[in-house]
Amino acid sequence: MKFTLSALAAALLIGAAPWAAAQNVAIVNGKPVPMTRVQVLAEQMAATGRPVTDEVRTQLREEVILREIFMQEAQRRGIAATQEYKTQMELARQTIMIRALFADQQKRHPITDAAIRAEYDTFVAANSGQEFRARHILVETKEQAQALIAAIKGGANFEELARAQSKDPGSAANGGDLDWAAAGSFVAEFSQAMVKLGKGQMTDAPVQSQFGWHVIRVDDVRQAQLPSFEEIKPQIAQQMQQEQMMEFQRGLRERARVQ
Repeated sequence: MKFTLSALAAALLIGAAPWAAAQNVAIVNGKPVPMTRVQVLAEQMAATGRPVTDEVRTQLREEVILREIFMQEAQRRGIAATQEYKTQMELARQTIMIRALFADQQKRHPITDAAIRAEYDTFVAANSGQEFRARHILVETKEQAQALIAAIKGGANFEELARAQSKDPGSAANGGDLDWAAAGSFVAEFSQAMVKLGKGQMTDAPVQSQFGWHVIRVDDVRQAQLPSFEEIKPQIAQQMQQEQMMEFQRGLRERARVQ
């Protein structure tokens, strides 16, 4: 039996049909929609931590088909030729390129474990020592603060006075409680007065700072409780990457010739 060239070509096409169909999500108005579009959307979703189930894949398939339908209609109307479209496409192209540039920069200059450890050691050195559990009442004038000190020494409740009179919105509702913090967390005048107090002691005189006049009481003192290296390593790495990227951007800006 003889096989003509046209018959052979037809046989090859028939054999390739299932394979070709497997590469496409669908054929919309005669145009194949490649399966890779669904795969890309699924990978993007998986990168956010969302599970890609069969139901989700079905939804993504429908989204890809709808996108193709909308694109075909937009092309039919000539939208791609409009200036607004061209401008938006250029902005989108820039965004993608810049994102890729930053990713490449991070890949070329990764934050090493040794660098993260060194940053952690610096953090520990700067934050070791004592922490204070302090309360304060912040008022406008020295006279108000003196009256509060006299009232507390006379038996008035510090926490109730803080709730009623302190103008510090962050602590007033909690009876003036500032939670555990190192002395360096406060402005110098406040810190200098606080570190002179022992557990349970209150300032005998008002303390002035840029915020007003303070009445300070130390409820407790302890050695600093710092997180372990493993606990804080991801945060340090992220911060170092951000600082490195900002420095990279500054360097490019400084070297650029802008006229």
